Amino acid sequence: MKKKIVSFALVGLIFCGGLFPADSFGQQGKLLPGFDKAEFLELLKISSRQGDSLYNPDLPPPLVYNQIYRSQKMGLDNRWDLWVSDQSLAVISIRGTTAETISWLENFYAAMVPAKGRLKLSNDFSFDYHLSDDNKAAVHTGWLIATAFLSRDILPKIDSLANKGFREFYIMGHSQGGAIAYLITAHFLNLQKQNLLPDDYVFKTYCSAAPKPGNLYFAYSFENMTKPGWAFNVVNSADWVPESPFSIQTTMDFNPSNPFVNAKSTIKKAPLFKRMAMNYFYNSLDKPTRKANKRFQKQLGKTLGGFIKNTLPEFEIPKYYNSNNYTRAGQNIVLFADEDYYRLFPDNPDNVWTHHMFEAYLYLTEKY
Repeated sequence: MKKKIVSFALVGLIFCGGLFPADSFGQQGKLLPGFDKAEFLELLKISSRQGDSLYNPDLPPPLVYNQIYRSQKMGLDNRWDLWVSDQSLAVISIRGTTAETISWLENFYAAMVPAKGRLKLSNDFSFDYHLSDDNKAAVHTGWLIATAFLSRDILPKIDSLANKGFREFYIMGHSQGGAIAYLITAHFLNLQKQNLLPDDYVFKTYCSAAPKPGNLYFAYSFENMTKPGWAFNVVNSADWVPESPFSIQTTMDFNPSNPFVNAKSTIKKAPLFKRMAMNYFYNSLDKPTRKANKRFQKQLGKTLGGFIKNTLPEFEIPKYYNSNNYTRAGQNIVLFADEDYYRLFPDNPDNVWTHHMFEAYLYLTEKY
């Protein structure tokens, strides 16, 4: 059955490759805003090559790109590849989760930190970052650590390519790689705002099967800085990974003008018995979420931070942002899993990755 699924998906891809000739990607070297199916399919093929060996040899290769660089492993078992085309387009391809324990700890290290600040990774490496102007914006700590290590290696490479005439870059990541792609994009765009990166570099981002990278205010900021149509979040509606990490919304996550933020002062003005009833009702809703948020921060922050220090002994655990309100970010492209899809890719409790694999995403993208 698995071979039939793979073959069916790849037949669609071969057909799709015939519909979109090589010179259609980026309109002969010029990146344009907006979701482009052929563009995304080519990037998916690149991303599928992130493994040390190809887990499915039937997966089709990229049509117009060649790999020119693969980084060493760094940070929390992170890695990236650099691909280029003869159209002066480059792809920054970020690897997703590996089988290594530390790679999974990176995902679970889900306490939030403010979206601007400094991380001390070692005695000789501190990462200054500014991913949003909004003081209420916050991001995933584990993926921010990955962003620090990867961007330190990526920036010199794209500057070197720029000397050869490359000015347009895709940022692509699948799964964990997609989550990191959000943060790297925000980091690079803000470096441009600070005149620390040439403003004629153009970045277009595809986050594929990505988990949620930060809170609502980071999402607002990210979507604002990548409008119109420079960053996409492409998800299979049957895939569980984009549902993670756990999200808990409390009254602390609301905008100051939200009436629930000032509910206590409103309740105080009510008559005694009405006030007692309203307080009971409000507290029964508010306190459980605050307790859950506190519990999550303790386990996903303090406890996991200790494990991270086993790999990065000089890492200085940051002060966390008091929220666990994770949300999707970017312009969403939903690859909807219909009846035809489930006939090819049925739910399988013995394989939780069925809907997350490249075969499923390739098949649904071809149908999109």
